[in-house]
Amino acid sequence: MILSDDDRQTLRATAAAMADAARIETLRHFRSPALRPDNKAATGFDPVTQADRASECAMRAILAERRPQGEEYGARPGTSGLTWVLDPIDGTRAYLCGAPSWGVLIGLTDADGAIYGIVDQPWTGERFEGGWGAARLASPHGAGDLTVRGGVQLADATLMTTYPEVGTPAEGAAFRRVAERVRLTRYGLDCYAYALLALGQVDLVIEAGLQAYDIVAPMAVVQAAGGIVTDWQGGPAHGGGQVIAAATPDLHAAALVLLNA
Repeated sequence: MILSDDDRQTLRATAAAMADAARIETLRHFRSPALRPDNKAATGFDPVTQADRASECAMRAILAERRPQGEEYGARPGTSGLTWVLDPIDGTRAYLCGAPSWGVLIGLTDADGAIYGIVDQPWTGERFEGGWGAARLASPHGAGDLTVRGGVQLADATLMTTYPEVGTPAEGAAFRRVAERVRLTRYGLDCYAYALLALGQVDLVIEAGLQAYDIVAPMAVVQAAGGIVTDWQGGPAHGGGQVIAAATPDLHAAALVLLNA
């Protein structure tokens, strides 16, 4: 979809307003002794908190005010051909532990996939933004362009994922084939791992079992910073499922071979 500069500026401003509103609500409850999670899962533990709900309501209120005839969000239909994909807190388990590796995700898609995204970390004050050929970081330590790291071979790469199990036993085995070939593997950073890839600090992120709301915003940021995001077969990843994000085409290709061995 072709958007004018004015359209893009309006969409960026709407996303920034949502991120600002979500910061207020998520920080209100972060590291609070009164925080009490509910469990969404019939078995296991899949938490949701009052902070998730308050953050989502705040973002939806911004959309209702600024884009009343515009994009769909959640299950609400729109007419613009664009879709907002929101995750009020990505990394609720980290949020519950008081670890600052969670984030607020604000993504925008058109018929072809992710076109714009924000990964916002309210506690550290870092906002990673990417889309339409530009990627930027704004933080208390300064602002600047985001660019993935180049020139790293697989043997020297840093790989990240959220859970050591990755997904099914077969998916876990595929992941370990890559992990055995890289220099360093780290776990547990949720959306923040993709932000670090866009920042040029890590080289690969490989995950499975994702939802669209987990990946659209990080995908847009990584791609705008020069990286590659696909599924494990090299196809579109904005719908979730198995996802690989790589800093360079060479790393992406080498990891795909191992994932599909």
